[in-house]
Amino acid sequence: MINSVNNISSLSVTRDLAGVDLGKSTNSAAESAASDGGFAAVLNNVATGAVNTIKNAESMSFAGIKGTATTREVVDAVMQAQQTLQTAIAIRDKVVSAFLEVTKMQM
Repeated sequence: MINSVNNISSLSVTRDLAGVDLGKSTNSAAESAASDGGFAAVLNNVATGAVNTIKNAESMSFAGIKGTATTREVVDAVMQAQQTLQTAIAIRDKVVSAFLEVTKMQM
């Protein structure tokens, strides 16, 4: 559905699209993982991105308090941080579950 949008530049009038990934990357996630050193590098990149998203939400909250950011910008940043946190929690739960399954296996 996203690929059917032909002219995304018209949306930039209503909101800032600086943080939107337009899918112009030539490497897929698997190719990126292979070139960056594997699973640990991918997890490191995801964790770094999550921390940056949460820091952005915090700075946007302060900008909203100062009056330099609109309410919509603050809400968008906080909602993105909330989604990132929920994703990180889900990944953590899956990793813990997988670890517990491995420890239950007979050798």
